[in-house]
Amino acid sequence: MTDSQLPGVSVATVLRDLGESHSIELELLAGASGLDRRITIPHTQKTGLALSGFDAYLHSGRVLVFGESEVRYLESLSPDDRTAVARRVFGHDLPCVLITDGFTLPVEFPREADIARMPLLRTSAPTPDAMARLSAVLDMYLAARGIIHGVLMDILGLGVLVVGESGIGKSECALDLVVRGHRLVADDAVELRCRSQSFVLGSCPELTRHHMEIRGLGLINVQDLFGVASTRTSKRVELVVQLERWEPGREYDRLGVDDSYYDLLGIRIPMIRMPVAPGRNVAILVEVAARNQLLRTRGHHAARRLVERVNQQLDMDTRAADADIDQGEDF
Repeated sequence: MTDSQLPGVSVATVLRDLGESHSIELELLAGASGLDRRITIPHTQKTGLALSGFDAYLHSGRVLVFGESEVRYLESLSPDDRTAVARRVFGHDLPCVLITDGFTLPVEFPREADIARMPLLRTSAPTPDAMARLSAVLDMYLAARGIIHGVLMDILGLGVLVVGESGIGKSECALDLVVRGHRLVADDAVELRCRSQSFVLGSCPELTRHHMEIRGLGLINVQDLFGVASTRTSKRVELVVQLERWEPGREYDRLGVDDSYYDLLGIRIPMIRMPVAPGRNVAILVEVAARNQLLRTRGHHAARRLVERVNQQLDMDTRAADADIDQGEDF
């Protein structure tokens, strides 16, 4: 297994990329020989109790953060005690230790970090800011990723992923939507990333960005044809429309009361199955599906409201019929 195939991201990679992007300034104090250690969990950990001996909840693969309270506690210990604490903490399978607020640790910690090959980093950023920014960066590195065959569109601010078998008309549908004023994100290959374990972000590979393949026309550049407002680089996937060939005799959902979902990187995305047949304007149907989904997210579910009204009317008719029967029996 190569280094790029190993789980997580190396401390060296994070240190290099953050230095180039200036997202957060990091300084390597000690443990340079351990920069190949890998971070596997994006969320940092800050457990001062580990310094006092309660280190059972130090998690492997998570960056350990020392703020003012930890530094002041270490300064209150004797040199021998600080050495013992450092050896105990560095004995865990941690990727690195981050010191915030620009604090300086007692000399025992950098010394033991070199011995244990534990990267010791420092930033001048305050603890809450450093933890939030580092976690956000690591979330990008460690996000679950994948590629799906489909078309991703921004329709009225809603990210709509159109999927279906090859040749069913996904790109033609997307082109029609662009003509109607909506925005293309990706055609054919959609790169997916799971963010914060709660939503999926879709984008287009750099090489094919803004391009679309239309059978009979070949490759076209949507941005060149329709302007910069016709495309965008990425969009959260909030609805999946699965195009299916119309099969005579097959029963299709005609009410839309029950919700269906599509699994993307472990996240359930609302899904609509759309039968495709000659004479159906798929682009208009996809646009209406997006509009309807926007209403549903605001609590307006047309199908369920209609079913509720029908059930209420049936209950009223039933009660009225029962009342008429009771009156007839009285006579």
